[in-house]
Amino acid sequence: MGKRRQNRDILMNLSKKQKKHLKEFGEEHPFHDIVSDVHERTQIVKLTDAETPKQQFRPESEEEDEPEQKTAYQKLLSTLSQPTHNEESENEESTEDEEDESLIDSDSAEDNEDEEEAEELDQDVPLAVDQANDEEPIAQAGDDSVEHLAAVGEEFTDKEHESQFCLEINFSGDEETATVECTAAQDDKKDSFLQHLETELSEKDVEGITSGTKAKTHIKWPKLGTLLCSTPLERFGPVGHERDTSPPSIHPVLEANWNSVNQTANPNEVQQELSPLQLELLTLLATYRDVYLPESSPLSQGPQVRVAYCHHALNHVMKANSRVLAHNAQLKEQKSETQCCAEPQNELRDQGLTRPKVLILVPFRDGALRVVHTFLSLLEKRGKKMDVSHKKRFKEEFGEEQEDKPSDLMRPDDYRAIFCGNIDDHFRIGLSFLKRSVRLYAPFYSSDIIIASPLGLRTLLGAEGENNRDVDFLSSIELLVVDQADIFLMQNWEHLLHVMQHLNLQPLDSHGVDFSRVRMLNLNNWAKHYRQTLVFSSVPDPQINNLLTKHSFNYRGQVTTKNIPIVGSICQVLVQLPHVFQMITTDSFMDQDVRFQFFVDKVLPQYRDSVMSHTLIYVPSYFDYVRLRNFMKKEEINFMSLCEYSTKSEVSRARHFFQKGDKQFLLFTERFHFYKRYTIKGIQNLIFYGLPTYPHFYSEVCNMLQVGGQGEEASWTCTALYSRYDAQRLTAITGAPRAAQMLQSDKSVHLFITGEEKAS
Repeated sequence: MGKRRQNRDILMNLSKKQKKHLKEFGEEHPFHDIVSDVHERTQIVKLTDAETPKQQFRPESEEEDEPEQKTAYQKLLSTLSQPTHNEESENEESTEDEEDESLIDSDSAEDNEDEEEAEELDQDVPLAVDQANDEEPIAQAGDDSVEHLAAVGEEFTDKEHESQFCLEINFSGDEETATVECTAAQDDKKDSFLQHLETELSEKDVEGITSGTKAKTHIKWPKLGTLLCSTPLERFGPVGHERDTSPPSIHPVLEANWNSVNQTANPNEVQQELSPLQLELLTLLATYRDVYLPESSPLSQGPQVRVAYCHHALNHVMKANSRVLAHNAQLKEQKSETQCCAEPQNELRDQGLTRPKVLILVPFRDGALRVVHTFLSLLEKRGKKMDVSHKKRFKEEFGEEQEDKPSDLMRPDDYRAIFCGNIDDHFRIGLSFLKRSVRLYAPFYSSDIIIASPLGLRTLLGAEGENNRDVDFLSSIELLVVDQADIFLMQNWEHLLHVMQHLNLQPLDSHGVDFSRVRMLNLNNWAKHYRQTLVFSSVPDPQINNLLTKHSFNYRGQVTTKNIPIVGSICQVLVQLPHVFQMITTDSFMDQDVRFQFFVDKVLPQYRDSVMSHTLIYVPSYFDYVRLRNFMKKEEINFMSLCEYSTKSEVSRARHFFQKGDKQFLLFTERFHFYKRYTIKGIQNLIFYGLPTYPHFYSEVCNMLQVGGQGEEASWTCTALYSRYDAQRLTAITGAPRAAQMLQSDKSVHLFITGEEKAS
């Protein structure tokens, strides 16, 4: 009995780490093994005559798979895996007795040992069967891919239709054959698609593009207005006048819906033809120049612009895929002719290093939903259904949910237009097209178009040094669309810059590409000079303009609309209020120390007096907000703060204390106003630490003074700080004539009065 208790103590005294190792690996760590000096007896088994030769001569790998005799630790593991706790404690005691008996009997006679081994082997068989039966439900649960992947958190991709949408193994049909014939006929017409990709650059041309010197020309079109054309190479001059340009060539698949594309923007109305704005924009996009349109408001031009760039992107993809499929058929014919002793023809280079050609960046899932619906409307014929994979799943993940709908509170029209639908900002999805079939959730390396948010791509691209990062799928992007770029300023601009920095890099892996079909521009690492970048926003901003000036190297140049507003948003201020604009002298756009020091030394002391209470400080940048908040805490200033990360309780508390006058200052970030649009009551004094990104935010905040009903209008004040780098924002607020006068004047302080009389 003493030996039996000793063995039981050994099993009961296992540490948590040892039990964890025992549970994971089925045996205790070799460090804790107890080696016995007793040698096991070799068991001799006689084979029966009924066994087949295959069973008699089994390979060594099968012999190793035979069930071995269960050790005491394996029996303990089987007891630990029981479902109920009560049965587990009871089974542990019985198992420990069996283990102790097996340990004691191991020292007995050899004849008894043989019998015990046979009995243990008989007991092992049902145990193995039970374990296999327990594993079957797990394997069956894994077959439900949708729910299983959603539960695990893995990203869903469509792998069922890989061969159906593979360009390498498919051949052209009647439409593609007609397209190739049409393309050959369009060589005389100089199709912009072929002309753009088949243009050969020299080393001297590349040096001229990277040097940054560009020739600039101003051209005026009827609807787009004034166009600023920048061309790095002399042989590619600026765009001509609108009357001198011809409409783009269209793929045969898209010709049916060419004149009714606006049906996608107004699905419940009668079909409309292309608007003059869309005709000019499509003509401009067909030149394959970079385009920056800072007047794409979601209330007016936004839907028309989305239809235009979707048509251009789809036309580009369909032409590229049709050439690949047609060349597949030609190569098949050449192979048969080569076998008949015919001379092989020239190589057909029609692909990039990876398949994705178009990247569309939108801020929310609702934007991706509208883009996909536009694609489907452009491809779908009347009376004919399209083959769209995983369409139901796409609507569920990207459609609007009940909780996504905006509240019934009073909000401006632009707020409802931006935040309608699903406003999740972390997503990415691949689309592949073949003839009239669309594949949603395609793997990126099998996709033609990728629609994503900067955050969704940032989590996939990773950072330097990470092991699981993947950037190769962006190596052959030929068309980049950045829609609603101004909203990216309200999210995280660094994510967008991170994506821009990883475009058109040489891939680290071949990914099964046929290098005999790869264009020379991709092999020479010149893909970035052929990429067209389209940027659309509702307001002009230097950071958005920086995308084209610093991250775009198109050899055909850039086109930017330059329509200067004559009347600014200050005319929309309804209260009688003096506006004091103070100019800050700084040598750099990124130098915020001068602005901070000017505010601390010149502006803030004027409002420290208790008479100047109820002061709201509007801060556009979150970094400046953190700096001011830390300074005011250090100086023990009586203030509250509101930012985009404030909770509902913090917002309610700050609004209440500020309205009652318990807090003298209220720090107020621009992102908070963008996402919430709350009306702050009790404001008597306004300080704009920087000019708002959106010009109508200036008038909205100024009109809040008449809501609180506190104080007299004669005591209200408004102070705004600006520098010469804020010329675009200042022009949108005050108007072009006044902004030019303020920037060129020797005076640093300018006064405007709004209200009953006109601003003077």
